[in-house]
Amino acid sequence: MQATAYTYDPGTRAGSVLLDDGTPLPFDAAAFDAGGLRLLRPGQRVRIRTEGDGDDRRVVFLTLQTFADPHAPKA
Repeated sequence: MQATAYTYDPGTRAGSVLLDDGTPLPFDAAAFDAGGLRLLRPGQRVRIRTEGDGDDRRVVFLTLQTFADPHAPKA
């Protein structure tokens, strides 16, 4: 799934993304670290993986759109 980086705090390595429908979705340091990134700027397109539904939906993986998700289901 793709999204756009919305906020990012380098001190906590947490922030939020905007889904393509405009819905904000937060991510924590674990999701940021899973993608191997060192920095994230608002406006960057990112590849994310989520778990859960509704209010329990959360980002568990975040990386740049051009980077692969090594744990993504094979097509």
